[in-house]
Amino acid sequence: MNYQRFFEEAIDQVHAERRYRVFADLERIAGSFPSAIWRANGQEQEITVWCSNDYLGMGQHPDVIAAFQETARKMGSGAGGTRNISGTNHPLVELELELADLHGKDAALVFTSGFVSNEASISTIARLLPNCLVLSDELNHASMIEGVRRSGAEKKIFRHNDVAHLESLLQAAGRERAKLIVFESVYSMDGDIAPIDEIVELAEKYNAMTYIDEVHAVGMYGPRGGGITEREGLADRVDIIEGTLAKAFGTLGGYIAGSSAVVDAVRSYAPGFIFTTALPPAIAAAATVSIRHLKQSQVERDGQKRQAERTKDILAAAGLPVMPSATHIVPVLVGDPELCKMATDRLLGVHGIYIQPINYPTVPRGTERLRITPTPFHSDALIETLRDALVETWDALGISYGATGRPAIAKSERIIPLLVPKSGG
Repeated sequence: MNYQRFFEEAIDQVHAERRYRVFADLERIAGSFPSAIWRANGQEQEITVWCSNDYLGMGQHPDVIAAFQETARKMGSGAGGTRNISGTNHPLVELELELADLHGKDAALVFTSGFVSNEASISTIARLLPNCLVLSDELNHASMIEGVRRSGAEKKIFRHNDVAHLESLLQAAGRERAKLIVFESVYSMDGDIAPIDEIVELAEKYNAMTYIDEVHAVGMYGPRGGGITEREGLADRVDIIEGTLAKAFGTLGGYIAGSSAVVDAVRSYAPGFIFTTALPPAIAAAATVSIRHLKQSQVERDGQKRQAERTKDILAAAGLPVMPSATHIVPVLVGDPELCKMATDRLLGVHGIYIQPINYPTVPRGTERLRITPTPFHSDALIETLRDALVETWDALGISYGATGRPAIAKSERIIPLLVPKSGG
């Protein structure tokens, strides 16, 4: 049997569907965020990154870097074992205390990634609840879907942010049956926000537990960066809050926060936690410093909000098809997978701007897009450069501006096409 043929055919299928992913070889430049070095074809070029999840640039904050370096110098590079076997380092203990405080919960538990925290926690919680029914938003992240699947529990999918549909499912299940509602606060591809207050009210009415994924909101919203649940004053009414350390906090790892009993049960039963090497102490220390900083500082959030709104306004004024978004996510519709990839290739190769294409299955077919994430460090000049590059790309590739078309650009704003640089895309 030719085993390799099966893998080759699988990759051929991805190519045929125009959703084969190509990774850009990037080297971020500490102190020059959002600049990076792009390497291709044996050459290198400095570019601007416009799609980073390091939303506030905390991954390059001097205090965060210093904490990482000093802890690595004192304690070494790795944790040395699972949490049960010598891996529970002191910086990790401090981090969990900091996270519990951030969300006003009894306890927190740190995992090696946000994917693992969702998969391990949801599957364990639903499995421990007798005859549990999981009610899951249809646009939940793949990690949440996998957690539901691995739980073995019955599931019902409710239409995205549709509380009437959710209530009908809860009503049919009855008050006595164990129920777990899993949903996100900020949905990262559209930038919309869940009706958390209405979902919580339904959970209380029908005696259900709630599990919310705040990975795109922690650090970003609320007076201390506790997420949308903190901003809306709802954290105490949500049973389990899941978050990440790898986006606004600028490091690595995922976590849950909740009651002592729930957190201890996940700690004791989840294979994805028990059998995984612990987070290294240097990363834990850096994350703690980042969280503490953002609990006290509003400067980063204010700057990010200002630049995100400015980006939306400037791109929309140029006639570009900016999709509606109530958050820091700025999606620009392309609507075709091949054009989406061609657009990102041109932006990188011609304009030195890196934005990863977002195609199926991450988003539904026909809604392929560029997902732009402005940070406090994307200056007004960079935003204007982005606008010009997008307009030139849209015109060069014949991408639709949508029903309204593009307004005429003043002569002083017309784009001068750039030559393909030495390491073209």
